[in-house]
Amino acid sequence: MTYSWMGPRKLGLLATVAPLSMLLGAPAFAQSVPAANQNAEANAQVAQGAEQADAGTGGDIVVTGSIIRGADTGVSPVSTITAENLDVRGINTVQAGIQALASNNGPALTNSFTANGAFASGASSVSLRGLSTNSTLVLFDGLRAAYYPLSDDGTRNFVDLNTIPDDIVDRVEVLRDGASSSYGADAIAGVVNIITKRSVKGVMGRAEAGISQRGYNANQRVSLTAGTGDLDEQGYNAYVSGFYYRSEGVRASQLPAPYNTSDERGICSNRTGSLVCGPNNIANGLDANNQFTNGFAINTPNFYVRPADATNTTALGRYQLLNPAAGCLTGNPYNPTAAELALPANATAPGTVCQVDTQRLYGNITPDIERVGGSARFTAKIGDTSEAYLQVNFQQATTSYTGTPTVIRANAPAGILFPQYSTSQNPTSAIDPNSAILALPVYVCPRTTVGACNVTNGTLNPNNPFAAAGQVARLVGQLPNSFESTNTRSRVYRAAFGINGTILNDVDYRFDATAMHTDLRLEQNGYVYIQHLLDVIKDGSYNFINPGQNSQATLNYLTPTNITNDSSDLLQAQFTLGKAIMTLPGGDLRVAVGGSIFYEAIDAPSANSDENGPTQRYFRLNAFGTKGNRTVSSAFYEVNAPVVDQLTLNASGRYDHYSSGQSAFSPKFGAIFKPIRQVTLRGTYSRGFRIPSFGEANALPTTGYVTQSLSSIPDAFLSQYSINPGAGQICSQKTPTNCSGYISNYSIGQTTLASQDLAPEKSRSFTAGIKVDPVRGLSLTVDYYNIRKTGAITTPDLSPAIAAYYAGTAIPGGFTVIPDAVDVNNPNATPKIAFVRSQLINAQTIKSEGIDFGMNGFYDFGSFRWNTNLNASLILELSTTVDGKRQTYVDTLGNFNLTAGSGTFEWKGNWVNTFDFGDFALTGTVNYTSGYDLSAMDQGDAYKDCGQAPAYFGCRVKSYITADANASFKVNDKFTFYVNVLNVFNRLPPVDPVTYGAYLYNAVQGGDGIFGRQFRAGAKFNF
Repeated sequence: MTYSWMGPRKLGLLATVAPLSMLLGAPAFAQSVPAANQNAEANAQVAQGAEQADAGTGGDIVVTGSIIRGADTGVSPVSTITAENLDVRGINTVQAGIQALASNNGPALTNSFTANGAFASGASSVSLRGLSTNSTLVLFDGLRAAYYPLSDDGTRNFVDLNTIPDDIVDRVEVLRDGASSSYGADAIAGVVNIITKRSVKGVMGRAEAGISQRGYNANQRVSLTAGTGDLDEQGYNAYVSGFYYRSEGVRASQLPAPYNTSDERGICSNRTGSLVCGPNNIANGLDANNQFTNGFAINTPNFYVRPADATNTTALGRYQLLNPAAGCLTGNPYNPTAAELALPANATAPGTVCQVDTQRLYGNITPDIERVGGSARFTAKIGDTSEAYLQVNFQQATTSYTGTPTVIRANAPAGILFPQYSTSQNPTSAIDPNSAILALPVYVCPRTTVGACNVTNGTLNPNNPFAAAGQVARLVGQLPNSFESTNTRSRVYRAAFGINGTILNDVDYRFDATAMHTDLRLEQNGYVYIQHLLDVIKDGSYNFINPGQNSQATLNYLTPTNITNDSSDLLQAQFTLGKAIMTLPGGDLRVAVGGSIFYEAIDAPSANSDENGPTQRYFRLNAFGTKGNRTVSSAFYEVNAPVVDQLTLNASGRYDHYSSGQSAFSPKFGAIFKPIRQVTLRGTYSRGFRIPSFGEANALPTTGYVTQSLSSIPDAFLSQYSINPGAGQICSQKTPTNCSGYISNYSIGQTTLASQDLAPEKSRSFTAGIKVDPVRGLSLTVDYYNIRKTGAITTPDLSPAIAAYYAGTAIPGGFTVIPDAVDVNNPNATPKIAFVRSQLINAQTIKSEGIDFGMNGFYDFGSFRWNTNLNASLILELSTTVDGKRQTYVDTLGNFNLTAGSGTFEWKGNWVNTFDFGDFALTGTVNYTSGYDLSAMDQGDAYKDCGQAPAYFGCRVKSYITADANASFKVNDKFTFYVNVLNVFNRLPPVDPVTYGAYLYNAVQGGDGIFGRQFRAGAKFNF
């Protein structure tokens, strides 16, 4: 069968939305404050104005993107997320709320990537405008935060959203504009400013729990906050807060088909003119005709051996189970027929193969996540005009997951000091000269033996069934009783101190200082230490025939725990002065100046260095790591001139100097024009920069794995891997079922080398927007943005090097292509690619252009009040230009490598509607993410040419719509109960067979929708 989720459910969703849309025709709107805002400047001002009224003297707000105190709005578009917004939408972490932003697109890093081998395991980050995680600046109360110690893809530094102290967040302001003129580097795409609560009185808290309808993804959250003191009446406030959050990891086996199996035969398409179904990627699985034709799969948790001569030079026969009496240790046995064994693709297949569904047995969707933290803040009035605060935060976040069985036959990760060692192939120019195809020797000797092991100093190898004949046993398989696992523990310590107020009667001042330190402990188990593998093979101490009889001590020796301790630091002090220097017809001309100094550092040693030799390291653990520190001194200014009541001009600029030698000046100009009360026009022009990250400038070689689809491999190369060419079963892009498993399940390791010669990226940005308030209670906004980044840091386009390898021509300069081990069933064919190496360069021009839409309204019907909010973001262009060649990515899988095949969505948005009956409120949210074409220009495709789509799938991945519901019941002034139903219509994400950030669905498009319908219930109290 085929899998599709479009149909009657969509009609039900539209039927729910339609009555809400008709209400927009109501003739007038009430004049009450909306209860459920999520976006647009009007809402930001409502929230900020309310806080200012509560704060009293010293609590004047500063709009994100401005250093002028007391301004009621800024020239840039700002989205505001409040804690109440998240509650009514059923979103239980600030991190999830930021990920749901319409302006978050493309290469965002979600928690689900942790369970799928992300470099920055255990972290989450935002990517405004699709410009990647390192072009969005994340602040805490307007101050910088320490980077996560591990880099996204080993190169991009970012702030982990999981470090946000959810329980004390008042709101999040998202500046959707370049802001280097205010904040310096990294603010090219925008700024996410986490603003914490200034004061708390009384005791408040919550407890909630949730689970999916299918019984997985259980999650719990509890928090408690207590505060005392009234700033206005008593001159002080102090509060403490603590929280606990847990989310249970989800395994692929818990999901419905097709996400829970490696068998893709149920995914079919007639796009090529005839019905083609997907491959059965179950290791040693059967084809559509229930025949064994895909070739012998050697990497399963079962041991097979084949004889080879004593020098391990020439293989002499087929594989066989090492212990036939034990049968398959994992999976289901299948005995190929004589005709099946005669196929070229099964040239070395044994008489019994073990069929292993890797996705069902070992696939992960999300990791186990646990977070706990505490905060404290003391705020006090200093005299009549000043206010000081001290805040401290601690948070610990842990993630864990268990993956595939332990690998013993592999290429080591990219070498740092030595060529990489291999047990899957013999030496080449790029492979260590002592490498050899993994084999059990004829004789075993103590591991301390120097020189050859033979009949004079050894004994026949009990693990080798061919030892008596003087033959070695070439060994394939994985350890059946050992599994790779990763655990991260991040501890974040932060303190902030500040004082602000007025001196000399009319001079505003503000001083803030912060210190933040992150300790990250990365523990990895179940990974083979190469030298120890060679040791236990040499002395025979590991029992390959009966793996279950090995002692824990032997397993611990073979796969010792690898612990890496990483850290990052941030120290910052900042001071601003502001003053009204003259009165203009529209108000006071205000000027503010300031200075800042901050120190940032990362110490992330390699988790798998080869400093002690090519075998003194692990298989499969990436070698990446970086270390660096720098001090940044800055001076900045801002001028806000309300020329007349209808026109305000704004100018700001910042100069940053880095101790590493770089410097930049970033100006910005803006204007607000109100021709009539109901209409506001605004626009900005700015320049910005991004300094090369520690990873880009100083990192050790970094390897990321990119899935290579058959549609990207030339037919001439594929034809080598035909399952039965004599019968006309030729492997090609259009006939994937005729391809052996060796080539159809394939990833290329892209190894990136850092460069200390990189220059800062430069950006030019402008915005133009309109805000219309046609009647009270209704606000409409439209904002256009255009960002151009030059000198963008990137790896060179790898497609020419890959194409040259497939064609058998010379590899272009600047690249190294390392072949993989040959196919054991087809040793004379040109092997697939194992690694492509290249160095980072300043090469690209990146352009991001689009339009944001916002609508906020409320209407009082008397018995209830309706609040509505709509956000949508349309990307018109996201493109890169390299050497004059433009690659555009909107509505496709591009930028493929940067986004892990998640692509760039043309549309993303949500619509929230709340019906408030006083003690009862009902909220519905519709979330939309557009579909996309299965092509990527950075993979050699033409724009939207369906170039990455396999023959068994259509050209497009469908759009994804979900609906959420939240009901809250106010028992009294002290207690409120609430119930969430997420993904009300139980719509699973559309199938995507190409993306590799998750299996068969796009983790950025699908998000938590992969869990299906979820339920959550909780209670809030306030005394």
